[in-house]
Amino acid sequence: MSSAGGSNPEYVTARVRARKSALYGDEEYRKLVRMGPSEIARFMEESDYEVEINALGARHSGVDLIEYALNRNLARQFDDLLEWAGGRLYDLIARYLRKFDAWNVKTVIRGLYSDADREDVEDDLIRAGEFDDAVVDSLLSAPNIEEVVDRLSGTIFGADLDAAYEDYEDTNVLVPLENAVDRTYYGHLLDELVVDEATAQYRAFLEAEIDFRNARNALRLAQSGADIDPAAYYIDGGTLFTASGLASLSQNRDELVAAIRESQYGDDLSAALDELENAESLIRFERALDVALLEYTNGLGHVFPLSITPIASYILAKEREVDNIRAIARGREAGLAEDQIQQELVIL
Repeated sequence: MSSAGGSNPEYVTARVRARKSALYGDEEYRKLVRMGPSEIARFMEESDYEVEINALGARHSGVDLIEYALNRNLARQFDDLLEWAGGRLYDLIARYLRKFDAWNVKTVIRGLYSDADREDVEDDLIRAGEFDDAVVDSLLSAPNIEEVVDRLSGTIFGADLDAAYEDYEDTNVLVPLENAVDRTYYGHLLDELVVDEATAQYRAFLEAEIDFRNARNALRLAQSGADIDPAAYYIDGGTLFTASGLASLSQNRDELVAAIRESQYGDDLSAALDELENAESLIRFERALDVALLEYTNGLGHVFPLSITPIASYILAKEREVDNIRAIARGREAGLAEDQIQQELVIL
């Protein structure tokens, strides 16, 4: 459908509920971590990934087949959401799916920063946002990060990235650029959101995403050792932190966890916060943040089911499934032990 029709949350929510029930759970992941890449591909062929595995199986195999199938399936699932939706709901979904434009921008920048092969970078791109293939391919072909920033000058990300580029040059860490992309994405989402009864819970969903993104970014800045004020890259729109408060909390993980526990998220996220307190590394901390956000947004989806909130919650859950399958396939290919792979997964 399109924004020209009437909004139809009942229909889209019912379709999304069916899709969400088909997502992999603990049992499927327990099976997958014991499989090699070819077995994983065969397992996927017997589920919602059948179309992609069959279409790509003649040209690819192993982890390559899994990677391409995952990204193509993700794009198809989200194209379906836009096909089903109409009116205002269509516009809200389309704006939320800009997160994949943000993901692709950051992925290209990270690839150039680490001198990764173009093919490896392209494997990680998700063509499910507003950028068409021409824009994405242009970013992929950029010879350096400065050129990526220049090629994005006509997009919503242009101004903030250009302003952040000087900090990147001074520090040689990517956090200023990545934060600039996040700030642009969430800023546009909130600026264009008219809040009423149908979108009040959706705003709470976005505020939670912003709160957890701020926590993640503050910790990354602190760990980088760069002389950058976390307040300068604070994302407006959340409710848990102020810019100055976040800068202070970023220096002490225990205080940051305590602040979350005492917030509106605390009761719902008690188990996840226990994991946050015990996390031994930033990566495990971030995995626990992902679990916490999934739990919180799942609950919001039940509070006002006839809105975009359960649809956005499904998008988040589908992303996590794709990330989990990719982590398992890459871990098995690298010869990691099952318990090591399990630590990489985000599972409710």
